[in-house]
Amino acid sequence: MTVQPPTGPRHVAIIMDGNGRWAQARGKPRLFGHHAGAKRVREIVEACPHAGVRYLTLFAFSTENWKRTQSEVAGLMSLFRRYIRREARELRDEGVRVRFIGDRVRLEPKLVRMMDELELMTAHNDALHLTIAINYGGRDEIGRATKRLAREVAAGRIDADSVDETTLARFLDTCVLPDPDLVIRTSGEARISNFLLWQSAYSEYEFVDTLWPDFTARHFGDVCRAYGQRDRRFGAVTA
Repeated sequence: MTVQPPTGPRHVAIIMDGNGRWAQARGKPRLFGHHAGAKRVREIVEACPHAGVRYLTLFAFSTENWKRTQSEVAGLMSLFRRYIRREARELRDEGVRVRFIGDRVRLEPKLVRMMDELELMTAHNDALHLTIAINYGGRDEIGRATKRLAREVAAGRIDADSVDETTLARFLDTCVLPDPDLVIRTSGEARISNFLLWQSAYSEYEFVDTLWPDFTARHFGDVCRAYGQRDRRFGAVTA
């Protein structure tokens, strides 16, 4: 990948919403839309360097998505395995480093092994940092981080009086990543759905009407360019 000078946000996170509605509008089952959405991921990954984006985080499956029908959940897990098999070599060769965040305990062992292998295979890449959130929820992440931090305090390795927001951030799934500059949600829904609650405290948000399978590299580039026009003050006042 050829990385261009930054012209927009450094880290973009996307809530990829609308696959099911996209499929239903075409008289197809919901999984048809999920497969179309998975194909769209490649285009957005390839668009990142041209927009100056170094970090891309995608919300693939939430802790709440287990409430969906058994057939849809099984189909999504199969899709994740297929995506890793199909894309692993190209991601590695294109210099993309892949990470997965979320609680892996509930995921099937075969999928977890494939996730581990892809992370290891791409560990030395640096052209783009792609993070995929599977069985992820912001509240769940903070709860798990708090447990790990509490164990460190109980063991005497961390002084309780020294704990602050920086300390807790070290125990989050995203501890090695910068906070997202821009969070995009497709499909016209205007909510954050328990995604990166801690990390997006000062992120800019963009809610677009386009369903995820129709969200092209052009849409992505337009949103990233519009981000550059925003006045980000982080609580301060512009002089």
